[in-house]
Amino acid sequence: MSMMQQPLLISTLIEHAVLAHPDAEIVSRKVEGGIHRTTYAQAARRSKQLANALTNKLGIKPGDRIGTLAWNTWRHYELYFGVSGIGAVTHTINPRLFPEQIIYIVNHAQDRFIFVDLTFLPLLEAVHDKLPKVEGYVVLTDREHMPAASKLPNLICYEELIADQSDEYEWPCLDENTGAALCYTSGTTGHPKGVLYTHRSTVLHATAATRHDALNIHADSVILPVVPMFHVNAWGTPYAATITGAKLVFPGAGMDGASLYELINGEQATLLLGVPTVWLGLLNYLDQINAKLDSVHSVVVGGSAAPLAMIKAFDQKHDAFLIHAWGMTELSPLGTVNNLNSKLAALPKEERYQRQLKQGRPVYGVEIKIVDDEGNDLPRDGKTFGRLLVRGPWVAGEYYLHDDRKAFAGGWFDTGDVATIDADNTMQIVDRSKDVIKSGGEWISSIDLENAAVGHPGLKECCVIGVYHPKWDERPLLLAIRKEGSTVTEQEVLDFLKDKIVKWWMPDAVVFVDELPHTATGKLLKTGVREQYKNWLVENGRA
Repeated sequence: MSMMQQPLLISTLIEHAVLAHPDAEIVSRKVEGGIHRTTYAQAARRSKQLANALTNKLGIKPGDRIGTLAWNTWRHYELYFGVSGIGAVTHTINPRLFPEQIIYIVNHAQDRFIFVDLTFLPLLEAVHDKLPKVEGYVVLTDREHMPAASKLPNLICYEELIADQSDEYEWPCLDENTGAALCYTSGTTGHPKGVLYTHRSTVLHATAATRHDALNIHADSVILPVVPMFHVNAWGTPYAATITGAKLVFPGAGMDGASLYELINGEQATLLLGVPTVWLGLLNYLDQINAKLDSVHSVVVGGSAAPLAMIKAFDQKHDAFLIHAWGMTELSPLGTVNNLNSKLAALPKEERYQRQLKQGRPVYGVEIKIVDDEGNDLPRDGKTFGRLLVRGPWVAGEYYLHDDRKAFAGGWFDTGDVATIDADNTMQIVDRSKDVIKSGGEWISSIDLENAAVGHPGLKECCVIGVYHPKWDERPLLLAIRKEGSTVTEQEVLDFLKDKIVKWWMPDAVVFVDELPHTATGKLLKTGVREQYKNWLVENGRA
C-alpha cells in the first residue's frame, strides 16, 4: 500500500479549522433574542465540552442516536461535531413534520436524548408520552431562560450540562464508514425513510461543495444558510464552511424578509441558501422598503424550482446570480449545480435566464442518467424526458432499517424525478414522476407551467395538477393565490400564458384559492389537492 490510509472523519474538519482559521466568525441570531458571536476555535472547545458531557454525564456510546429539534444557531453547530465526533449519530428532526411523523421517526431512530430549542418545547410536550425510548430532553439555552415548568421528564439545561466539562478531548479514530448523521425524508410514500450519512460521505460531500463549479465556498465567503440545519444538514454548508473558514451567519428562527435583510445587510452576507418561498418573502420585503442587496453575490435555490421572475429579480434589482441546485436527502443532498461559468456569462441575458432555469451539471462524484420505464438509457438531447437515476460516494445505498430494493436497483438510486439531460450534461427537472401530466399520450410539465404562471405580477403562488378529462385522460388545472390587493381574473392569467407555453399545455381552467398545502420542507403538497380537484373539470362543465 503506497499511500497513507487516514480516515475521513467529521472531527478532522473542526480540528483543521482550529489550526487554519481559528478566529473566523460564527454569528447567530439567538432564539432568546439578540445576536451571538463566536469563532471556530471557541466552537471547537465547546464541542469538546459537549463530547465529554455526552460520555461522562449522559452515558452516550458509539452508535447511539441523539435527536436535535433546533434552529440554525451556534449551539446546533456544536452538536454537529460533538455528537458525531464521539462516534454517536446526530439525528436532525424536522419540526415541520406532522406530530405523527415525528413520533414515528424518533421511535424508529431510537433516539436516547433530544436536544431542543425553546421554540419547540410545546411540540415535544404534546408527544413525549409516545416516545418511550427517550431518556431526557436537553434545552438549548442557559439557566436564565429555562422554563419554570414543563411536561417533559428529565429536563436538562444545555449550558449547565457542558459548563463543568473539560474543553480537552481526544477525538477517537473511527472507521470512516461509521454512521455520523441521520436525516429522514418526507419525499417518499408511507412513513418517512431515514438516510444514515457516514463520516466518509459527509467529508467528501463537504469538500465537493467548496469547489468553484459547485457552491464556491471559500475563506472570503459570508454564508447565510436559511435552509435549516434540520433539512439535510443545511445542505452540508456547516461542514463546508468549517473546511474553508468562511464566516457563518445563522438566522435562528428569523426567516421573514425583515429579519433576513437585517442579517444580510448587517453581516454583509455574500452567499445565501434557501428554498424559493423564503426568497419570495425577502424579495417582496425589499421591494416594499426599496432596498438593495449590496453584498450578495450568489443566491442558491433548492428544494423546488425557482421561477424565471425570481431569477430576473435577483439579477436586475440586486446584481446577484441565482444558482439553481438540485439534490435530495438521499444525496446528502448535493447532486447538480447551475453555477455561473464563462459559457453562461457570455450568453445574452434572456438566453442566460432560460439556462438558469435548469438544475445544472453534476458535481464531480455524482453520476446521472435518464431511463425509460423499461430501464433503457435515453439520449442526452435536452428534449427527451426520462426517470432520473443517480449514483455516487455520497448517495445512499439503502434506507436506514428499511428494505426498499426497488429504489436502489442495479447500483443506481431512482430519484422519482422526471428530467432531461442535454449534450453539456446539464440536467433539468421536468416533474416528479407522480406529478407529470399525461394528456393525450403526451407529457406536460407541471413545474414549467407553475413557473410560467407565477411570473404574472398579480399572482403570489401557483400549483398545477393533472385532473380527469373524458377525452384527453388528464388536463392541467391551475390553482393560484392572488397577491394582496390583486384582482387578476382567470382570462387575464390565460392571456398572460399564451406566448410562454405551447398551446396544448394551456390550463383548462384557473381556480383561485386562499392557500396551498406544503410539505415540511416547503414544497407544494399535491397529493390531497389532486384528490380534492380530480373531477373539477367534469363537475364544473369545463371538460
